[in-house]
Amino acid sequence: MIKNKKNTILGFCALAALFLVLFVLEKLLPTGSMLFVVLKKGAIYALVAASMNLLNGFTGLFSLGQAGFMLIGAYCYAIFTIPVQHRDAVYQYFDGGLIQFTVPVVVALIMAGLAAAIFAALIGLPVLRLKSDYLAIATLGFAEIIRAIFQWDALGPLTNASNVLRRYPLFSSTLFPFIVAGICIAIIVLLINSSYGRAFKAIRDDEVAAEAMGINLFKHKQMAFVISSFFAGVGGALLAMYQTTIQANAFKSAMTYEILLIVVIGGIGSISGSCIASFLFIACSEWWLRFLDAETYIGAFKVPLLRSGFRKVVFSIVIMAVVLFYSKGLMGDKEISFQGISGFIKDPFGLVSRRKKKTEGVHIDG
Repeated sequence: MIKNKKNTILGFCALAALFLVLFVLEKLLPTGSMLFVVLKKGAIYALVAASMNLLNGFTGLFSLGQAGFMLIGAYCYAIFTIPVQHRDAVYQYFDGGLIQFTVPVVVALIMAGLAAAIFAALIGLPVLRLKSDYLAIATLGFAEIIRAIFQWDALGPLTNASNVLRRYPLFSSTLFPFIVAGICIAIIVLLINSSYGRAFKAIRDDEVAAEAMGINLFKHKQMAFVISSFFAGVGGALLAMYQTTIQANAFKSAMTYEILLIVVIGGIGSISGSCIASFLFIACSEWWLRFLDAETYIGAFKVPLLRSGFRKVVFSIVIMAVVLFYSKGLMGDKEISFQGISGFIKDPFGLVSRRKKKTEGVHIDG
């Protein structure tokens, strides 16, 4: 009990220190710095990856509909926050649009999550009775169908059809996506550590045994599906704020695959791993390897291979190496703890612990 209380206090202190560092960086660095791009998008992807891990990693449901729920959340946020005086310019082909009022940003974020959750509850009734690959195909099909529907001209007064939505409120600070994502991820962690989370894990490990213990399989699967979709919808709304414009065509299946890749790299069943992998993924794909896309000369000699698109080749090789050498992901199914951090600082390469085990083995043999 005392240890848990100590960890909680230390956790809040670490978060406070993180927000303080972000605040200082905003004052010292230019707003267009790539660091802020990585931090903002990394925080958004961390939330979406955590929501996907709740479903795929902790409940054992292989869903590929994350991009569809993000699309719903993004559109819901944009539709209800575009200022009334700008709607004629945005909905120029649909007489100013159907919605002629706005709601506060925080309310719109909650509405975005609820809209995604409602859609999840509706499609969950038939598809959650499927298993494994069949569930993945069904949810992937839903994401593609919802993307096509949102571009339908008949829904133009609401979604602006295939035209972009813009002029809605954006991030006022880098702290905003971190605060929202942090609160949402904290709720996911609390859920995983609750009795519901233990039921999710039981379903993942053995559905027959879970049902024999009195766990309602469909009820808990639907709960995990709806909650995961709610946070994916909030993540979609944050992504809309990051991108400044929204168009349904951007939410393709490739976006879901990126999120799934982050979950696998971080570790299926580790929220800490999903968060770490999100920032590493965004940093590598959009910042650290960007120099590989530029043709470089050393005097009159042209450096071979460096050209547009080479960054993606190297990034793919890096991902393959991570998957090969970390088959369970960077964190596996473990979470970051202060005991683990202090242990790593004392023995970063595990030399002391291995020597200790070897010595204990010698004593036992003797």
